[in-house]
Amino acid sequence: MTTPTPEQGPGPSSVSLRGAVDLSALKKPQQPASGAPAAAAGAPGNGDTASYIVEVNEQSFQALVQLSAQVPVIVELTAAWSEQAQQLASAMAEVTNEFAGRFVLARVDVDASPGIAQAFQLQSVPAAVALLKGQPIPLFQGAASADELRQFVNELLKVAQANGVTGTAPGAAEAPAEEEKPLPPLHQEAFDAIEAGDYARAAAAYQKALAEQPADNEARTGLYQVQLLERLQGADANELRRAAADQSDDLQAQLAVADLDVSGGHVEDAFARLVGFISRHAGDERETARARLVELFDVVGSSDPRVSKARQALARALF
Repeated sequence: MTTPTPEQGPGPSSVSLRGAVDLSALKKPQQPASGAPAAAAGAPGNGDTASYIVEVNEQSFQALVQLSAQVPVIVELTAAWSEQAQQLASAMAEVTNEFAGRFVLARVDVDASPGIAQAFQLQSVPAAVALLKGQPIPLFQGAASADELRQFVNELLKVAQANGVTGTAPGAAEAPAEEEKPLPPLHQEAFDAIEAGDYARAAAAYQKALAEQPADNEARTGLYQVQLLERLQGADANELRRAAADQSDDLQAQLAVADLDVSGGHVEDAFARLVGFISRHAGDERETARARLVELFDVVGSSDPRVSKARQALARALF
C-alpha cells in the first residue's frame, strides 16, 4: 500500500502536522549549563543499554530533528510525577528494543524541557509525537499498550519508508535484509505517480486495479488516500477553517475541514465533525457525509481505536 509523505498527507493511522506545530524556537540549541551536558541524539539514555533510546532536552533537540532525516524518531513526552507516564515508558522501552534500531525513542521530561512541550502544544502527559525529516507527526496522548504501540510503530515505518527514511539508529546492528515483494503493476504505477505528485494518475491506477479485482482492499485504501491528497492540493487551511466556522451547515465546507483534520492528525475532530453533520441532516447531504466518513475510516485504518469509537457514534447518529 502506498503511503503519502508527511508534507502531503496521511498514512493509514498517522499523518502530518506541518504548520500546526512551531519548532522554530528549538532550532538553535543553546549551550548546556556547565556540569550538565545535554544528551546527544544517538547516545544512550539513563540506564538504557540500547543506543536507540535517548534522553533529549532543549539543548540537544536540534540534533534529534537532524537525525530524523535518516531514521524515524518517536518523541516520548513524559513526567516523573505521572504514574501513567511511567507505565508507558516501560511499554515503550519494550517495543523499542523489539524493533532494534529501526527507530529512535527520544524521551523528554516536560518539566525539565517546557519549551519542547510548548512547541508540540502538549495538552497532557504522557504523549508521543514522531519526527520524519524534521516534520512532526502526532501519534497519541495518554496510555497505550505494547500491542497498540507496535501498531503505531508499524504504520510510522510505512510512512518513513515511503519518504526514504530507512536508516537505523546509531550503533544498532543491521538486521538481515528481507526480500521485498514487488508491488502489483498497477500499485507500482500508483506509487510512482504519488512520488511525482500526480494524484489524479495515482487514483486512476487504483481505480483500474479495483475494476480488475474489486476485493483489492489495498487498492481501495490507496485510492481513498490519494483522493484526499488531491482534494487538499493547493488548499488554504485558514480559508477552509474560516468557511467551515461561518457555514456550519454547508456540506462541502464541513467535508473540506474533515479532510484537513485527518491530514493534520486531528482524527477525532474530523470524525466528530462529520458525525455531528450527519445527525443534523437528512437526504442526499447526509448520505454524502456518511460515505466520506467511511472513506476516512479506511484512510486512518480499520484497526485504529478511534475508528471503532467513531463507527459506534455513526451508528447512533443514523439509527
